[in-house]
Amino acid sequence: MAFDIATFHADAVRTPSHEDVSEMRELLCETLRGAGFEPAVDDLGNVLATRGDASADGPHVVLNTHIDTVAPHVPYERSDGEDSDAGDVVRGRGACDAKGPLAALLAAFLRVEPTAGKLTLAITPDEETLMTGAAGLEAELEADGYVVGEPTSLDVCIAARGQCEGTITIEGESGHAASVSADRNPVFGLERILAALRAYDEDAGPGADPVLGEPKLTATALSGGEAPNRVPESCRLTFDRRSVPPETSESFRADLEGYLQEHVPDPLSVNVDLIRPDTPFPTAFVTDDDADLVRTLQAASGGEVRPFGAATEAGFFAADAPTVVFGPGVLADEEGAVAHAEREYVRLSAVEAAADALEEALQTLVG
Repeated sequence: MAFDIATFHADAVRTPSHEDVSEMRELLCETLRGAGFEPAVDDLGNVLATRGDASADGPHVVLNTHIDTVAPHVPYERSDGEDSDAGDVVRGRGACDAKGPLAALLAAFLRVEPTAGKLTLAITPDEETLMTGAAGLEAELEADGYVVGEPTSLDVCIAARGQCEGTITIEGESGHAASVSADRNPVFGLERILAALRAYDEDAGPGADPVLGEPKLTATALSGGEAPNRVPESCRLTFDRRSVPPETSESFRADLEGYLQEHVPDPLSVNVDLIRPDTPFPTAFVTDDDADLVRTLQAASGGEVRPFGAATEAGFFAADAPTVVFGPGVLADEEGAVAHAEREYVRLSAVEAAADALEEALQTLVG
């Protein structure tokens, strides 16, 4: 069965995968079977297909992206041409994040017959939520290079900051507002916590990374108290952390908790906890810009070499081998957000250009 990139992309964008990826996963598996491959679906819901000689001495390159999308589903629309069915712009949920990159990766996988190595397609089901699929692949795969499909405008992205979320709980004394002293009131303790958060990276953070720049710590929500005349026993601040190497989510949690405990006076106490501590968080990574994978893909695409602007599953693979983020579409344009937005779109010409660049690079690396 001949693979048509526009048809597959249209079918993929028309297939909702914001709540359940089953239908989208079956579309991918049916497409692979139609091309003569028998994909495997592991216990975490990852789809894997391999071509080439597993015993060959040549490099093993993994192509990865995800099939889930954020809510809500946005219907497929193709426009920007004289005929609305023949235009270059495809709109809809997942058009660029990440069904456009998926179509390009799949096209390249089907076009390249490895003669000096191995090629693996590894597609995850939950990048937008838990990232358990990629964490499982991290333990399962060994490769010489990874290409992670995301909207990069055909630039070759060699780094991304990590991300985690958590809560800071300040505990004090509860009681009548007329009787609890200010130094025992956890709400008043927020002042010290917020000041400490502003100073954390300057005082105790990992410092700027040469590629990614500074880490970022952002307070995002507050909760606490039930009545206007009663002091609560505790209040809670929620944060978002964008990390740079060598920081991990757990090392950050422990370091921040120790730092805040030094800055909150007795008799108040403070604890820092990660949200979803039993599921993985994306890890910051930086790939050497002189790696063969980087130079080969950049030469094929003509794009810039730069960091990626959002969290990604690429960090799970970068500890194993050089990893890049690459694909058609943009996270945002001059009008605002594109990925995850109601106006999400990608140009089919960009999807096709990404597939051509990947094919050229892979032919050089394993073909």
